[in-house]
Amino acid sequence: MTIKEALTKGMIILKGSNIESPKLKARLLLQHVLKKTRSYLIIYDKEEIGKKEQWEYFVDIEKLTSGIPLQHITNKQEFMKMDFYVNDKVLIPRPDTEILVEEVIKIAQKMKNPKILDLCTGSGAIAISIVKNVPNAEIYAVDISEEALEIAKKNATKLGVKVKFIKSNLFDKIKKTKFDIIVSNPPYIRKEDINYLSKEVQKEPQLALDGGIDGLDFYRKIVNQAIDFLKFESYLCLEIGYDQKLDVIDIIDKSNHYKNTYSKKDLYDNDRIIITQAG
Repeated sequence: MTIKEALTKGMIILKGSNIESPKLKARLLLQHVLKKTRSYLIIYDKEEIGKKEQWEYFVDIEKLTSGIPLQHITNKQEFMKMDFYVNDKVLIPRPDTEILVEEVIKIAQKMKNPKILDLCTGSGAIAISIVKNVPNAEIYAVDISEEALEIAKKNATKLGVKVKFIKSNLFDKIKKTKFDIIVSNPPYIRKEDINYLSKEVQKEPQLALDGGIDGLDFYRKIVNQAIDFLKFESYLCLEIGYDQKLDVIDIIDKSNHYKNTYSKKDLYDNDRIIITQAG
């Protein structure tokens, strides 16, 4: 079987199982199995594939049809132009979250030596991306999951950055210190909505998805507790669900601890982040 034949067969199987972007995913899987670039597959599309590689490829195709995310098979996700290691113990970083990271970077670059805390760090994508772009920053990253922290540490080592990782349920294990920026992409899916998510998303850790009955549990905790860890006029930066802007702003306003609150949209014109200042 040639590269071209394998790609065509893989795409047909994925399309028949209603997998989104079947052509792209078939190609990415074959690149992963053969350890080759996209251009290689195009130029050498008549090259024969070995039996072992064929077997691996079609096993992976079957995994995709069963709902396992592509990123869990390849253990790779691009974020902020870097490749992060991911598996089923962490939330797969999304392009939407780059909006949050870019805003934090913009704020942090105006500071001399910013001290930054990333809550619910997961794969470490947010913390690592910030310190890559703000090398004078001191970054702390927190997660309740030991398994997630191991992956975050692996990514920090791989990408050559220093981040202080702490196992903690939000602020529980954080010493009374003051930060210039606290950033978080917390779990924000409503509990009852999790069952209606795509098969792929349901394969991700529930811990990273479940935001409680109304999806706002973590925002209440973070907004009300963060003020004790923020310097005057420092920043709290949050990712939100597309329909949560007014609810999260209401939580912020009711706390009476913040000012200059604003939001920004993602590439699909959905409200995606909220920034506010202690004060």
